[in-house]
Amino acid sequence: MRRISTVGIALVLIVGLVVAVGSATAADVIKLRKGEPVHLAYWFVVSGPNTSLGMDTVRGIEIAIEDFGGKVKGHPVKLTGQDTGCGPEGGQAAATKIASDPTVVAAIGSNCSSAAQAGVPILWEAGIPTISPSNTAPILTDPGRSAGFNGYLRTCHNDKIQGAVAALFAYKQLGVKRAATIHDGSVYAEQLAQVFGAEFKKLGGTLTAAEAVNVGDTDMRPVLTSIATGKPELIYYPIFIAEGGHITRQAKEVAGLEKTQLMGADGIFSPDFYKAAGDAAIGMYHTSPDFSAFAGGYQKFLKTHQDKYGMKPEAPFHAYSYDATIMILQAIEKVGQAGSDGSLTIDRMKLRDALYATKNLKGLTGNLTCDQYGDCADPAIAVYKQTKENIRAGENPSKPFWKP
Repeated sequence: MRRISTVGIALVLIVGLVVAVGSATAADVIKLRKGEPVHLAYWFVVSGPNTSLGMDTVRGIEIAIEDFGGKVKGHPVKLTGQDTGCGPEGGQAAATKIASDPTVVAAIGSNCSSAAQAGVPILWEAGIPTISPSNTAPILTDPGRSAGFNGYLRTCHNDKIQGAVAALFAYKQLGVKRAATIHDGSVYAEQLAQVFGAEFKKLGGTLTAAEAVNVGDTDMRPVLTSIATGKPELIYYPIFIAEGGHITRQAKEVAGLEKTQLMGADGIFSPDFYKAAGDAAIGMYHTSPDFSAFAGGYQKFLKTHQDKYGMKPEAPFHAYSYDATIMILQAIEKVGQAGSDGSLTIDRMKLRDALYATKNLKGLTGNLTCDQYGDCADPAIAVYKQTKENIRAGENPSKPFWKP
């Protein structure tokens, strides 16, 4: 009797495994009845000090859906979202919630690379492809990445490009020969600081310090005092708004840094950063996308944004979010199978393949072509200089100060 029970249990387990595998495969195909919506989900930071980064990208999605006509293959587009914060815990939680909804066709996000590192494999385990408008960490599209990223793409630049532009500007344009970096432990900040440091040294510069702060730190004086001993001419700190504000305010209070130039990146290129840093941000530099290089449709987008929300975009990645959404909608148009009864069948694996096959898509940010690792951007990075006028107005500079 014992042996029979054991065999029986084994058979049940085997059958259960087969059923489970079959269910997972079936779940990759979404079947919508007539009138049922095509469900897209975003996972962005929409609370806390980096809210402007997330809301900027949400608005890009909303405008893209409207410009597409609000429907795909005759079915209305439904948009829902999850708040990621700007870290791995939030990314994991948001991705888990999205993955648990079998109606989600595709996702757009995340904003922060650390959230993507934790959340993307969860989404792909559920068969959900995702496109990020603002994850820039090089590791996310590295050839050695895990299979959990096989459904991941991004429309924004790779920080291998941004870091190189920052180093070139500092060394060639400003004539800086000694520089220091600060990161906050996030994959975005740490990798961007590393790229800057490596490129700066290649050009002939000396990296005097590569320091780190923690998310949530408010007293940056110990780190800044340590950096001051190396007598850098510039500090590059590609971090986020709250910590970036504290560094900017406190740097000029530290002996030896009174004349040191300050430079941030796209993570703090936002009016919310000006509130955090105040007039201490006057004269500092930022690397960020070159908006002057965007396609002609960008001006129409800006007018629509102003009319719809009563404000200009708050952060750098709205147009990349727009392009990510258009990529998804066009891919659904390509692979979706319309039934004679008004139904729509979408195979998410075929959708993923169609996204990776994107070639020369004319987006707001340029002509997008995806490589085998999910990098789709037509990248253009510029350097912006903060002025008293734009900081007092609470607006990003409208024109680049320098571009390669």
